Amino acid sequence: MTIRVPGTTANLGSGFDTLGLAVRLHNLVAVHQRDDRKVEITSPIADESRAGATRMVSEAARYFFRRTRTQPFGFSISITGDVPVARGLGSSTTVQLGLLAALNEITGAGLDKHGVFELVHVLEGHPDNAAPATFGGFTVAGAVGKEVRVLRFPVPRNARFITLVPTFEVRTSDARRLLPDSYPKPDVVHSLNRVALISAAFASGDLTALRGLFDDRIHQPYRTPLIPQLPKVIQAGVRAGAIGGWLSGSGSTIMCLTLDRADEVAAAMARQLPESAIHILAADTAGYTVVERG
Repeated sequence: MTIRVPGTTANLGSGFDTLGLAVRLHNLVAVHQRDDRKVEITSPIADESRAGATRMVSEAARYFFRRTRTQPFGFSISITGDVPVARGLGSSTTVQLGLLAALNEITGAGLDKHGVFELVHVLEGHPDNAAPATFGGFTVAGAVGKEVRVLRFPVPRNARFITLVPTFEVRTSDARRLLPDSYPKPDVVHSLNRVALISAAFASGDLTALRGLFDDRIHQPYRTPLIPQLPKVIQAGVRAGAIGGWLSGSGSTIMCLTLDRADEVAAAMARQLPESAIHILAADTAGYTVVERG
C-alpha cells in the first residue's frame, strides 16, 4: 500500500500548535506486509537516524493495532519524496500519517480520515502538522475536551508559498527548549489577536488581509538564534512583494506568501541565504491519498 502525504507548514506566525497549511511537496510512504513480526525501513536513511526512525514507526504501528484491535503483523516501509527531514515541513508527520493510513487500508480497520488523524495527533502531541497533512488546505485544530476539532478552509489558487530550505537542520526538541515557561500579558494579547485575524483572513479567502499579521511574539523571537537569517529573509521577501513571512514550524525552513510576484520574492529570499534550496509551492488541497494498492 502506497500513501501520498503532503508536507506542511505549521504555526504561520503566532498560531503555535494550532494553525497549519498543506503544500505541494510530497512524500510517498510504501508499506508491505511481511510474514514475520519484523519492522524494517528499506529506504535509504543515515545510520545514526535508523534506530530512532525504526522506533518511531514501530511505536506508531503498535498504537494503531491496539486502538483498532486488529491483528499485529510485521512490515517493510519505504519513504521517498521531497519533504526534507528536520526542516519544519512536517517530515515525521508524513511518515507516521502515511504508515497509519496504509495500515488502515491493509487491515480493513475502516477508519475515516478523521479517525486516522486522531491517531496521529496522539502520537505527535499537537495537531498543527497532522491536520493539514490529513485534510489539505488551511486548518485550525485543537483539543476540545476529549475530541480533536479541525476546521478546514480552502486556499485561493493564486496563493504561492515561497519556501526557503536551509542546508542546516533544526530539531523540534531543541527549538522547543528555547521557549519560555511564561509570557508577558501584552505578548499573549498580541498572539490572540494575530491568530484570530489570520484565521479570519483564510476563512474569508481574502489573503491580502494577512499583511502585517505574521509579527509573532510567541516562538519566532526565541528561535531566531537557531536561524539568525530569519528576519532578513522575511524582510527581503516582503520588500520584493510578499504579503508576509514566517518560520515554518520550528525551522529551519522560512516561508513567504505572495499572490503575484513569486519569482521576485524567491530571488530576494535566496539572496539572503544563497546556499539554500528554494521552492515556489501552491497549497495542497487533498491531504493524504492512496496512490497504489499492492
